[in-house]
Amino acid sequence: MSSIWVLIVTFFSFFITYFCAKKIIPYLHKLKYGQTILEIGPSWHKKKQGTPTMGGIIFIAGIILSIIIVIPIYYFFSVRNNLRLQEPPLMMLKIISGVLMALAYGAIGFLDDYVKVVKKRNLGLTAMQKLIMQFLVAGIYLLLLYLAESMQKGSSVTSTIIPFFGRINLGAFYWPIAVVLIVGMVNAVNLTDGIDGLCTSITFFVSIFFMLISGFLGMINSSIVAGALLGGCFGFLVFNIYPAQVFMGDTGSLFLGGLICAMAFTINMPILLPIIGVMYVLEMFSVILQVIYFKATKGKRLFKMSPLHHHFEMCGWSETKICIVFDLITIIFGVIAVASIIISI
Repeated sequence: MSSIWVLIVTFFSFFITYFCAKKIIPYLHKLKYGQTILEIGPSWHKKKQGTPTMGGIIFIAGIILSIIIVIPIYYFFSVRNNLRLQEPPLMMLKIISGVLMALAYGAIGFLDDYVKVVKKRNLGLTAMQKLIMQFLVAGIYLLLLYLAESMQKGSSVTSTIIPFFGRINLGAFYWPIAVVLIVGMVNAVNLTDGIDGLCTSITFFVSIFFMLISGFLGMINSSIVAGALLGGCFGFLVFNIYPAQVFMGDTGSLFLGGLICAMAFTINMPILLPIIGVMYVLEMFSVILQVIYFKATKGKRLFKMSPLHHHFEMCGWSETKICIVFDLITIIFGVIAVASIIISI
């Protein structure tokens, strides 16, 4: 029965996103909210100059509206038909907290895009401004998780589940690890959004694996959120695949990063983030290693260009090929993650 609700929310999210895109993309063109291509990127990206950005609002609308519509109907149907809800009521507080965190990161991204596009400051907000806001959002989210967990008898907020090892209590170390993990992963997702369809397609598969894992764990609400993310990414990918008609901007990529983190923390398995999101992590570390190597060797480069997808572009790979290869790697690691859960439970 739960799979029906996941299917419903996926279709809702897809169609809302698809029809929003049909209306919003022409409007973004009209407002001349086009992407400015910086000189630091591949030279052939100049042809993308003027492609509408801030398109993340399209799938944000689809994802949020579908969640708002489907979850209350699911609860109403369950109560009316005397069906036992599979999760404690306080799980809903964790779901709401996670969605609010994603929206908050989306708002930071929107502000950054607004400064870039409307105020014509190409670099947007400063790195320090973004980091301060991102750490603040992560801290507030973890505080809400603490409140939700502390209200459940016998539950410890600082414990996490690691496949094959069971529940492990990290104690005081939990908080700094969790904050850094959230902020790091959100920015890693943001770095992945550099070529047509890449971040959208990777997140499409990431959402599938979180949906499957949530289903195996009997967490229907988390499955519904993952289904909404799946439908939203698919609906947006129709317009974002090469050659892209619209870019998600920081509005979309930061929102996606926030929602992915929320799903991992909701099922109490943040360890899955660097596994299922392996390509996000590789993109982020390619930038870090490039900077370290450049400074250590006084000007030499480890990669032809970073993030990693630009390195492969400089090697002659097409954007479509990069998306396919990165998606396949995501699928492989996603299958490993799902298998580890199935074996462990």
